[in-house]
Amino acid sequence: MSGRDLSRRFYERAVRPLVSGVPHAAALLGEGSEVLGFDDEISADHDFGPRVQLFVPPGFDGFPVVYPDSDRHGGRPHHQVEVTTAQAFFVDRIGVDPADGMKLTDWLLAPTQILASLTGGVVLHDPLDLLTTRRRALAWYPDDIWRYVLAASWLRVSQEEPFVSRTGGRGDDLGSRMLVARVARDLVRIGFLLERRWAPYGKWLTAAFAQLTLADQIGEPLHHALRATRWREREAALCAAASHLAAATNRLGLAEPVDPAPRRFHSRDIHVLGGERLTRALTDAISDPPLRTLLTRLGHRPDGPLGHLPGAIDQATDSVEILTQPIRRRDYAPALGLRA
Repeated sequence: MSGRDLSRRFYERAVRPLVSGVPHAAALLGEGSEVLGFDDEISADHDFGPRVQLFVPPGFDGFPVVYPDSDRHGGRPHHQVEVTTAQAFFVDRIGVDPADGMKLTDWLLAPTQILASLTGGVVLHDPLDLLTTRRRALAWYPDDIWRYVLAASWLRVSQEEPFVSRTGGRGDDLGSRMLVARVARDLVRIGFLLERRWAPYGKWLTAAFAQLTLADQIGEPLHHALRATRWREREAALCAAASHLAAATNRLGLAEPVDPAPRRFHSRDIHVLGGERLTRALTDAISDPPLRTLLTRLGHRPDGPLGHLPGAIDQATDSVEILTQPIRRRDYAPALGLRA
């Protein structure tokens, strides 16, 4: 039985009868493989069982519904039925209440793996729209932030794509293999951005990627790039995958189209897509004043250097200790060029 089905049955049969007539929302959101629907028989070996969250209004008859109780749950196990407010639940995970609106800083400090867990779970009951309103606010980036994050992704690709062949040409096969895996991961994450899907954390990244439409086009070249025993084959396969994604970027109409054909890296006998060309096109199309200010602060010039574009928090770091802690993410804001 999947965790989602178990949660639904738990709510319908055991929890809902207890709160009949009480205004609330119910869901299975947040942490856990079952939230994304990727749990299997192995998942049940720890932290797995009937689980649901109940979301209630923040107050009743002038009293807060959440308050300290020193006599209960003193470290002992208790029912996995969370009773909280929707506001507190979302603030605890992304640092802000999306019902109040998401600012540039809020978006760039929200890891896609957290956004996936908040928008991809199953809502069991929400007559007051406590969850629907917040999940709708987190559905996807505003267009200019989308452009910026996508531009930063293509810049990441451009910074390492030539090294796959450079290391291979010097006989460093291990280095070439490690680099092709790094670039392939960045291309996979671009696929999520192009299809307006929040990428989950590493364990389920490729499982979720397989559900994307683009996976049919770039899955095989990525497999080939990772399996190839010769660096020239890796180079060709990686270029093929990147070209498909560049063409898909053009089809979005977010920026002026860029020739998706691979090209030489300067005068060397190395072929790359040249991902920085998409970075330039996408940043040129950004008009949002706060984002233009951020680009300038990062050293970006319309007719000059691209600047240092770290993008969103999970493009700048993959540290679990940072990505899973809103307070630590907020401390990391200066590294993204953001100001409090």
